Amino acid sequence: MKSRGFVWSAVAALAGVSLLAGCSSPTPASGGNEPATESGAEGTASSAGPFTIGVSNAFVGSEYRTQMIEAIQDVFDEYKEQGLVDDLILENADADVNGQIQQIRNLINSGVDAIIVDPNSASALSAVFKEATDQGILVYAIDQAVDSPEVINVGISQQDLGAANAQWFADQLKEGDKIVTVEGATGNPATDARWAGAEPIFKEKGIEVLTRGDGGWDQTTGQTVATDLLATYPEIAGIWTYDGMAQGVLKAIEAAGKTDSVVTSGEARVGFMRMWNDLLPSGFSSVGIINPPGTGATAMHFIINQLQGKEIDESKLVDGHTIVLPLAPAITNENFEAEWEKVKDQPDTYVLDSILSADEVAAYFK
Repeated sequence: MKSRGFVWSAVAALAGVSLLAGCSSPTPASGGNEPATESGAEGTASSAGPFTIGVSNAFVGSEYRTQMIEAIQDVFDEYKEQGLVDDLILENADADVNGQIQQIRNLINSGVDAIIVDPNSASALSAVFKEATDQGILVYAIDQAVDSPEVINVGISQQDLGAANAQWFADQLKEGDKIVTVEGATGNPATDARWAGAEPIFKEKGIEVLTRGDGGWDQTTGQTVATDLLATYPEIAGIWTYDGMAQGVLKAIEAAGKTDSVVTSGEARVGFMRMWNDLLPSGFSSVGIINPPGTGATAMHFIINQLQGKEIDESKLVDGHTIVLPLAPAITNENFEAEWEKVKDQPDTYVLDSILSADEVAAYFK
């Protein structure tokens, strides 16, 4: 077995997850000698490496995050084989904002060249990000965007994901219908962004939102919250949800005998899709919008290019420091069978994924 080449620091054990092949082998690159700037879009001083990369992940109770870390590791290993990186230092444990600040400081003190962070807050980490970038450390935020101009955000638009999910959901309902929601953790940047995408659609359609539930990105919690909401609001026409909560919500709806009367949005995860497939003969329909856990692996490609002195093409950036990856086509009943055939042999925890190749990432640079 080849060396995995990472240092564990407050690391939770990770279950092995099969990954969708999405990366071509990266090729070593040579760059200029441009200094870093406040936005982080320009390259650092050119170096042949090897580089040390840090990862801060403050939520481990999610199969999505497990798959995310595994994908980062896989791309890191490709670069390690080329001698471009040496250690991958993981700060990977449940933590609040203060705990994540400490995670990032631990990485700074470990002498990393770059940090990949899945942030707990869009704004509360700004000071510690500045501490890192002031020392010449590249910082990339994945999965959910942060406000700090020193940080490069890489990921899909969570607001667009919320809007795409909500549009399908609203199209199944009529004006005056009442719904509830089971969403991600309250205050999480992705939760807030998705609601910002969904709320205007519900208002325009005249859909009444009776209450918003906190599913904590967890299937069991989502099922419990949905069960309570179904009992409290028997008149609802739908439950709007997504991601890790969706399978739990569907289980609650099925247990209540309401799969034919309560509309629910879903997720692009095998466990939910397996239930969807089983319910298809009864006329059940749903939607899954892919939120790729491979975004961290994509960020690794960007980081190596920058550490070698390459500059990001500023025309590719939104607001000067954000790389918005396109949403994959939604999974609906129209294309479900074809998509299900591709992933039906994966474990229920597997999230449909996409990772930009090294060549695709190279197109973002000058």
